[in-house]
Amino acid sequence: MKKSQVNITIAGGGATHTPGIVQALFESRDKLPIHELRLYDIDQQKNDDMFVIIQEMMKQLKVKDITLSQTTNPKAAFSNVDFVFSQIRVGDLEMREKDEKIPLKYGLVGQETCGVGGFSYGLRSIKGLLEIVKFVQDYSPDAWILNYTNPESLIAEAVRRKYPNAKILNACDMTISIEETIARNYGYERKNWVAQYYGLNHFGWYTSIFDKSLGRDVMPEIIQKLKKEPMKVASFNAKDPSWQDAWNMLTKNLQLFPDYLPNNYLEYYLFPDIVVNNSNPNYTRANQVMDGRLKETKELAAQIRSNHFDDIHFDFGEHGNYIVDMAASIFNDSHERFMLIVPNVGAIPNLRADSVVEIPAYVGCTGAEPISMRHPINNFHKGLMEAQDAAEKLLVDAYFEHSYQKALQAFTLNQTVPSADKAKKVLDELIVVNKDYWPELNK
Repeated sequence: MKKSQVNITIAGGGATHTPGIVQALFESRDKLPIHELRLYDIDQQKNDDMFVIIQEMMKQLKVKDITLSQTTNPKAAFSNVDFVFSQIRVGDLEMREKDEKIPLKYGLVGQETCGVGGFSYGLRSIKGLLEIVKFVQDYSPDAWILNYTNPESLIAEAVRRKYPNAKILNACDMTISIEETIARNYGYERKNWVAQYYGLNHFGWYTSIFDKSLGRDVMPEIIQKLKKEPMKVASFNAKDPSWQDAWNMLTKNLQLFPDYLPNNYLEYYLFPDIVVNNSNPNYTRANQVMDGRLKETKELAAQIRSNHFDDIHFDFGEHGNYIVDMAASIFNDSHERFMLIVPNVGAIPNLRADSVVEIPAYVGCTGAEPISMRHPINNFHKGLMEAQDAAEKLLVDAYFEHSYQKALQAFTLNQTVPSADKAKKVLDELIVVNKDYWPELNK
């Protein structure tokens, strides 16, 4: 990509994670010379609020050479752009609340990306992300889409089927959030790490973490520390006490299965009964976000408009840096290493080729170059992944075929669901509340 100036659109510009991405863009102009930044969102008020916040960030950081705009018009958003960062949430937090609370009524995990709540969100997100991909194909077909929209595995599979030639990278920041939290807890520097990891999105394991500055694999010592005592929440998640529960469950996982360092989201699949018992069916994670990040964002925008506000806090963690570093690696053809969600095609040799897996990959101007595992994975992980991967494929089938039967099979096979009867009851209730978002499922 040979250009002196880069135009970037953030799809889902009104999201609360936007300031972290924008800060990373401002700090990375030496390797990604951004000229124009556009915020695109179908929610005008959220986009307005974020536009005000980003304007104020530009003042505080003395950024004067970037053109900032906001729009709800797809043509204005996606014409003449080089990168689209997608972080859309179809149905907003109101639908996330339903994804979480309806399963809990039936004693099932209520979570936005895992379990049947994740499948509910997935059927909404597929439609929304495919629309974004079409906009980019229509208005800037050479642009790269860097996708943060969840649930990543489902979206990656759907885009692969509908737009096999789209220039898109699907990435999740959870692995680097885990790594950054570990590094801050135990005094490592994450940027010195070369991590080996495999799995599905939110469903994987580290096999090693080589520290270049120390010249050794530090994962065994990290596991020993985590087995003895859970790590503490890092500063970028300090306002969110639920993360401490996640790190507590990570330690429980390691005490039972100490050979590999797991993604913390595996708690929903390996300990669904504990998760349900510890969940408040009347106040879920969606409510926490509404009363936390969402409320704070609205209040900050109002304070800026009235000129009564404190300085903006600039520790957003690695979320923004990750997606910006990816864009810079494409722009400069620098082949940096990232965890990406990609078609397997032999990278994990004893897993089906058309699985959508999360593994390390190098990124350059032609996109992702996945790194092969070279060795078969163990039967425990393979069995878990194959069942969940099959469930996800069935759900994508259900989306494209408008098949109630495929959706029911997907819900039944989901690794958090113990009963086809419960799967049907939850599916039927979710169909009703998602009538404006899901495709019609024909029986």
